[in-house]
Amino acid sequence: MTPAIRALKAQKINHTLYSYECDVDHDFGHYSAHELGRDENEVYKTLVFHSDKTYVTAVIPVNRTLNLKQAARLAGLKKAEMAKPEDAMRITGYVVGGISPFGQKKRLLTLLDQEAMAHEEILVSGGKRGLSVGVKPQDLVDFLSARVGAITDEK
Repeated sequence: MTPAIRALKAQKINHTLYSYECDVDHDFGHYSAHELGRDENEVYKTLVFHSDKTYVTAVIPVNRTLNLKQAARLAGLKKAEMAKPEDAMRITGYVVGGISPFGQKKRLLTLLDQEAMAHEEILVSGGKRGLSVGVKPQDLVDFLSARVGAITDEK
């Protein structure tokens, strides 16, 4: 059981586990959507960005890109850049391709793209490659005190 699943169970948040074989080393979100037969608008990736020493988690659809300017504004930062993979792994406690917004080693401010609110369920990483967890977007917002806004661009 991953820290993400333990956190969801501890908070009694309804969730559904989705497992699949993950044999890729990049583009994990698209791969999981394909393997699970889900619409890419319902499958979300977890990204980490920062401004100086302030790190933030952004949860966005796998078929979109993070707009750093808009994300920084929503996070209350003047500017932002993507975290290096090794920094994201060190700070969250998860490996790239398995970074979950839940159960991170250090709780970061979380941003959720507003598109998520149109779905009954979104899939996010369950804390390891090959494991996704389905949750209601509002449950994610409530549990993580996430800020919701327009933080993506089309690919």
